[in-house]
Amino acid sequence: MEIKVNDTNFKQEVLESDIPVLVDFWAEWCGPCRMIAPAVEEIAKEYDGKLKVCKVNVDEAPSTSSEYGIMSIPTLAIFKDGAVADKVIGVVPKTELVSKITPYV
Repeated sequence: MEIKVNDTNFKQEVLESDIPVLVDFWAEWCGPCRMIAPAVEEIAKEYDGKLKVCKVNVDEAPSTSSEYGIMSIPTLAIFKDGAVADKVIGVVPKTELVSKITPYV
């Protein structure tokens, strides 16, 4: 299950999570974001309980997006223990996302 996250609940949902978190920084108007969304949804189901998947709409969470230097979307960041452990920018195959996630789950 994907969790919608914004500036208000980012700290609680992502930084304070006891399991690794995949954060999808996206926007409604972003075509590539829509292209990668099905892979992110599949990962959310497959890693349920081992990985939390959160979606951050950059238009609705400007301070969080700016704090993490999100310059282009989609950006998928893997957070572990409250810090960015790895990052993928742009549309990539699901297999590449899984290979980025695997060391952290």
